[in-house]
Amino acid sequence: MEQPRVDLAKIREYGNLELLARQLVEGFITGLHKSPFHGFSVEFAEHRLYNTGESTRHIDWKVFGKTDRLYVKRYEEETNLRCHLLLDVSPSMYYPQKDKGKMVFACLAAATLANLMQRQRDAVSLVTFSDQIETQTAVKSTPGHIHQIYVELDRLLTSKPNVQSTHVAETLHQLADKIHKRSLVIIFSDMFDHNEDREELFSALQHMKHKKHEVLLFHVTDKSTERDFMFDERPYEFIDLESGEKLKAQPSQVKKQYQEAIHAFYEDLKLRSGQYGIDFMEADIRAGFDQIMTSFLLRRSKMK
Repeated sequence: MEQPRVDLAKIREYGNLELLARQLVEGFITGLHKSPFHGFSVEFAEHRLYNTGESTRHIDWKVFGKTDRLYVKRYEEETNLRCHLLLDVSPSMYYPQKDKGKMVFACLAAATLANLMQRQRDAVSLVTFSDQIETQTAVKSTPGHIHQIYVELDRLLTSKPNVQSTHVAETLHQLADKIHKRSLVIIFSDMFDHNEDREELFSALQHMKHKKHEVLLFHVTDKSTERDFMFDERPYEFIDLESGEKLKAQPSQVKKQYQEAIHAFYEDLKLRSGQYGIDFMEADIRAGFDQIMTSFLLRRSKMK
């Protein structure tokens, strides 16, 4: 049921992130019914039957006119799940610079999950962060609220990073303290933090779990270059987008050392996430979005 890959370079030209997210989700749901995952709950009701004796305030009279049955509109207080989408908007997330690949991927992935949660009447919040919390919406499921999340994600597609470095660990600590009710916390980040050591980063993730939140970490990466270091053999100027540090070299001169370092970072992050009970998934920006929605449904089903 794998979806066709989306051309990230063309998403900003599409002009409507909300419509694109809806099409991706509808295609995913169609495939879900035909796959071994059909046991997932994919019945998305926006109404429930009216119970005799309760207030008639929220009866949907338009539906009554069509069906001759009384249905009540469902609101955010009746949602099944509270979810916070945490989106890293630091400089390294705008790599590759030619198409802002990681940022575009993360925005569309977040939009698809917002659409999926709206269909299931789950409450959702969007949080963007870099060296600090930049945006944090309320936790709601109303159509107007979800639309505002799409508007913010659309804005990010044309924005530029407004900081030069990231404090992922510090920001995650702040968010762990700010999110009071038990929730599903979904993080989209490359987890590159120029200002903190690795232990501090792991401490922040552990803090999220200590607060009783379920955590799903999508490690956003351009696998072909950031993991496999697939560059043509010619002179390059490699730039650290977090620190601004530059290095002129042929790929073959630095590939071995780079891959050893990035592999150690990736494996350590994956191992620690497992130890803390955090669902870790590599999110390759050149792959489709089914990987994102399937991981969400798996985690959601465990929280029922």
